[in-house]
Amino acid sequence: MFPLAITGATAAVPDVTAHLRGAVALGPWIVLAYNGLFAAALLLAGASADRLARTRFFAVGNIVVAATGALSALAPDLPSLVALRAAGGVGAAMCAAGGSSMVLAVYPPEERRRVYGYAGAVLGGSLALGPVVAQALMAVGGWPLVFVAPGAVAAVAALATLGLPGLRSPEPPESFDLAGAALFGVTVAAAVTALGMGFGAGVPWWGPGGLILVAVAGATGLVRVERRAPEPAIPLDLLRIPAYRAYAVATGAFMGMLVVGLAVLPRLGSAQSMSPGETAVMLGLLTVPSTVLPLLAARLARRLARQLVTGALFACAVTAVVLQVTDAPGVLLVAAGVIGLCLGLTEGVPDGQALNHVPSRRGGAGAALFSTTRMSLETFTLAAATGVMAALGPSSGMAVAGAMCLTAALVVRRAVPSPRRVGGERLYGR
Repeated sequence: MFPLAITGATAAVPDVTAHLRGAVALGPWIVLAYNGLFAAALLLAGASADRLARTRFFAVGNIVVAATGALSALAPDLPSLVALRAAGGVGAAMCAAGGSSMVLAVYPPEERRRVYGYAGAVLGGSLALGPVVAQALMAVGGWPLVFVAPGAVAAVAALATLGLPGLRSPEPPESFDLAGAALFGVTVAAAVTALGMGFGAGVPWWGPGGLILVAVAGATGLVRVERRAPEPAIPLDLLRIPAYRAYAVATGAFMGMLVVGLAVLPRLGSAQSMSPGETAVMLGLLTVPSTVLPLLAARLARRLARQLVTGALFACAVTAVVLQVTDAPGVLLVAAGVIGLCLGLTEGVPDGQALNHVPSRRGGAGAALFSTTRMSLETFTLAAATGVMAALGPSSGMAVAGAMCLTAALVVRRAVPSPRRVGGERLYGR
């Protein structure tokens, strides 16, 4: 449901902006508002879920998503829709945090890595299928159905919790790092808004500039608060594990490339007068590999995880460079295929590799922080691409995503040890 709410909404943005009143510049915020509030609220939602009945918290989040989805279909203008999407992002964060807490309450530590691996595979596959499902929904009932359908699934999920145990923690944490969670939310929201606004024509410099200062101040305060908190909202010590940190950056870069590609490639195709059929093929090349290659990716990752991830990141970066030179229809199709192949062959790989470097007793915290990092980086990438595109055109958005992939590739190469075998035993070393 949630991937459809992200990539499905991306596919619906052109139709929505054509039918609703409001500035066209608000179109990307249909996605940014949802992603940004999801990332900003996730830590606070996670802390709340651990202190309340997990199942009930999950159900309330689904009710929020269902209500905002139904109201989004009735939105009279773009500002109203963006506001509803922001509220939906908060509900989605409640669902994600409640769901993760339920997993932690039900599954023993040795089973959690497998469960989170399945969840990552579902996430990637659903992100990839989002545009296809959205196109089908729009063909049946227009753009409102793209928001109603996830809301309907959320309503069913809320009803499915009836009769389930509340899964309240027998020993809820005594302290609550409210300051850390709040500062994290403010920092993410300010940074996303600033990047999304950009510094293009018609945007006063003091708007994004002031928000950047707020984000920097929030990040500075966050570090200080977390260092002093007895139970910090953000387990910063996990980010000190080089491989964990590197793979978190990598998965954020991959997801950023996907969401930016979904937004940019159709626009480039439209500028080149690509037919609807050619555009569908292009989107299929971009998304279908993530639904059919995860099992192969898991096999390859047993021996070649580091090489697989860095190679795919470098390939995405090179593809973004090529798109700065030419955007001919044939090149767009090849670019979509290359990016799709890279995403499919790494689906779930960074997630599993990152958790391999986290002690099993902290698997839950590691998975939660990994998801937060991934969503934050994905949102920042999309926001930055949106701001740059407003000033320099569509292809520049792919340059932003490509730069993120190149940075992530260098980080992984530097931080993750390469495997080697000595006497038949697999070891790790530089």
